[in-house]
Amino acid sequence: MTEHWRLEIDRERLAWLHFDQVDSPVNTLSEETLAGLERQLGTLEEASPLRGLVLLSDKRGGFIAGADVKQFRELDDPERVQRLIRRAHGLLARLQALPLPTLALIHGHCLGGGLELALACDYRVAADDAGTRLGFPEVRLGIFPGFGGSGRSIRLLGPLQALPLMLGGRNLDARAARRIGLVDLAVPPRQLQRAARRLLRSRPPPRLPAWPVRQLSRWPLRPLLAAVMARRTRQRVDPRHYPAPFRLIDHWRRNGGDPRRMEHGEAREVARLITGRTAQNLIRLFLLQERLKSEAADDGDPVARVHVVGGGTMGGDIAAWCALRGLRVTLQDRGPEQLRRAIGRAHALFRKHLQEERLVRAAGDRLLPDWRGDGVGRADLVIEAIFEEVEAKRTLFRELEPRLSPRALLATNTSSIPLELLAAGLERPGRLVGLHFFNPVARMRLVELIHDRHTEASALSRAAAFVRRIDRLPLPVRSAPGFLVNRILLPYLLEAVQLLQEGVPPAIVDRAATGFGMPVGPVRLADQVGLDICLAVAEKLQ
Repeated sequence: MTEHWRLEIDRERLAWLHFDQVDSPVNTLSEETLAGLERQLGTLEEASPLRGLVLLSDKRGGFIAGADVKQFRELDDPERVQRLIRRAHGLLARLQALPLPTLALIHGHCLGGGLELALACDYRVAADDAGTRLGFPEVRLGIFPGFGGSGRSIRLLGPLQALPLMLGGRNLDARAARRIGLVDLAVPPRQLQRAARRLLRSRPPPRLPAWPVRQLSRWPLRPLLAAVMARRTRQRVDPRHYPAPFRLIDHWRRNGGDPRRMEHGEAREVARLITGRTAQNLIRLFLLQERLKSEAADDGDPVARVHVVGGGTMGGDIAAWCALRGLRVTLQDRGPEQLRRAIGRAHALFRKHLQEERLVRAAGDRLLPDWRGDGVGRADLVIEAIFEEVEAKRTLFRELEPRLSPRALLATNTSSIPLELLAAGLERPGRLVGLHFFNPVARMRLVELIHDRHTEASALSRAAAFVRRIDRLPLPVRSAPGFLVNRILLPYLLEAVQLLQEGVPPAIVDRAATGFGMPVGPVRLADQVGLDICLAVAEKLQ
């Protein structure tokens, strides 16, 4: 046994290599864990004849979450990075060259370097359940797959499937991965080991893309396809701020016809990217997000039912996102007409995010229009999302509080009003928290978690756990005018107003901001947020 890895050989002479990283809730590929794998490969290379090797994880949460991103912050020398990448290349080449069939048994997350490790095996079997996700998220860190994944994925899937998977950083469930050929089988979790044994006994020939697809990686089709992909990527991503997707396309354009050149080019390009400013900033952002996730500990009293009051854009989208993430939701507004529009937007969201019709129907079944507010008494969390006016919110809270269950949380989506003003008159002000979502809810991951001196610790922890439950990042902030985001945002908007008053055209102001890297300019942003809300926030901050 080597630390992090455990090798077992069963009666059928199948080797089972278990990955269970010590003192970590997930498996990651670090210098230390790769060294352990290297020692195990040495054992396997010297072992008496085996019928096959299965790589699997003993972590309940998943296979391998990817490389250890914390170690990326220490990388500032491209030459050193190239040496580390080439060592990983050599290690996975040894795995691929073992004189026996190899199989990756995948459940949960199989991302980045974890998927690259799986691609070095002959076969892949994935658990067909909601928790299994496969993908290459490296582009979100300002790099692209660096453990041989850029070449292996293209050889397995062809460029039309593999490049968008790497360029977009999106994840696939087991069935979608099976459809494109990323895994050989997608089976229920209880059948994983049986399926692995069956596949290693039958040893079908490894999958290859069809002959016409393989020709796309040859000259002269390769540069033509690369140009098309670069043009399409430029419509979504600015190469001045995010060079990694364009470096990946160019790397494939130059080296895609030769596996050895793909490996050398990958090591060179990823080393340059990971030590650059963009990647280091994105890595810092990732680590900050991980810190926010740690704010939400496992809660013994989880939120399962949510009631949202306010079917406008914000309230309706909060309700829709909660239903999308598996919660039971009731949505209340003044009448059926307002709710009809909100439910229509929700179903558009479900169709966009959920690939299968059965999943869309299930999400729709979890979201119920409720204009009388019958769901208040059954809800674990009631979220107020009406217009930004103190007395209107207070009046609503006075109506809601007598109907709440004793364990229910009460939340407000206020963007600027201090909690102590809204809690005035409540019998239990300690269970009121602020949950400030940002627009558009489906894209903006941050949620300000607002508390004051009256907030109960249990209310704060349950609210944080709820935010993580719906795949958002809880940012705890003290109740103060503007909280955190608007205290940062408003000076930016006011500076734009100053420029407009000085005669600078709005289009030029916005173009300067987007050229700097902001997703939208301040003038357009103020218009989207609503000038009335901007004015209300400015008055409160003043």
